[in-house]
Amino acid sequence: MAKSRDGRLTLEQSSSLTQLRTMGMATAIPVRLDDTELVKLASVILRDIGFDESILPITVPDDYTSYYNLSLDWFSEAGTEDFVPVYLFCLNNVTDFSTYFKCLVQIHKRRRKFSLILTKQPLPKMIQVAPRALLEFGILNSNALASWMIWRKWFYDIDNRSAQETGYLFEPILASVLGGCSYGSRNSPVRRRNDRSKGRQVDCVVDDLAYEFKLRVTIAASGQGRFGEELDFAEDCQASGYKPVLLVLDPTTSHRLTDLSAAFADVGGEAYIGDDAWAYLEDQAGPTMATFVEKYVRTPIAEVDQFSSELLNLKIERTEEAPEFKLTLFDKSCHHTLPIHRSEDQSLSSDDDQIAADAPSP
Repeated sequence: MAKSRDGRLTLEQSSSLTQLRTMGMATAIPVRLDDTELVKLASVILRDIGFDESILPITVPDDYTSYYNLSLDWFSEAGTEDFVPVYLFCLNNVTDFSTYFKCLVQIHKRRRKFSLILTKQPLPKMIQVAPRALLEFGILNSNALASWMIWRKWFYDIDNRSAQETGYLFEPILASVLGGCSYGSRNSPVRRRNDRSKGRQVDCVVDDLAYEFKLRVTIAASGQGRFGEELDFAEDCQASGYKPVLLVLDPTTSHRLTDLSAAFADVGGEAYIGDDAWAYLEDQAGPTMATFVEKYVRTPIAEVDQFSSELLNLKIERTEEAPEFKLTLFDKSCHHTLPIHRSEDQSLSSDDDQIAADAPSP
């Protein structure tokens, strides 16, 4: 007889927990979190919000400062813990635990997956990049040019994967923090004014508010023919009975940002830029989820951004015996090493859908 569901959970709790445990199980890079890993994530949350986590069977290390400083290996260590009583205790005793846990689990699964991408993403075949040699042939020796072309294509592939994973992660987290949900165009409550049979993708809807999230607004959008669509969004929201709200996390100014903010204001909407956007998110989120936004989204982005003008030297070594790539970033004052264990999966070199198949459904 097949194993029955855990009777300690309601149907809704069982469904939610089942979805949280896994990601991309039908793809080349499946991720599944066991009970011990989930208990450790719960202990992180309790430490974050100042709740006594000693009631849990596992607690974070004594030198804990941040989830981001804990290794994925620590989370993956085998154990025999039962997560269900921990889950039920936290749901009953920690305000907004369900949302905090959902968001942290999503970050954790994406980090687990990206670690596997670094391991599995194959070096490209020369046939994929060979014509590009015409641009630099003769400038470098041919053996050096071949390696240069392959390395840079591998970094390009890795960065594309990173952008995909971040895209699947960022907007759903902000929507959860605001207590709303996102909609794809098919099921969207916001319809196009010029064709009511067509909907508009909406980053987040909460009651009668329709949100548009942006990291930044630059002139690049107009060059790609999308800016007219973005300007229309506010009017489509108003025509559909929603108040449009624009949240732009980067404060960098541009005339496109000014125009977009004005389009929202013209229909009675609102626009929050930079610190005002972060403050709005944290105010709407409440104290528990404001902690999450600060610790897991705002602080990491701000900390990395402050070093954006300090480009370190890069050295890459490939070792066959391990096998691994060893990346070293350094200058006269610092030296950092990133070892990447390698076990290539050739299916990832040609089938992008293997990575993208676990994108959230609209």
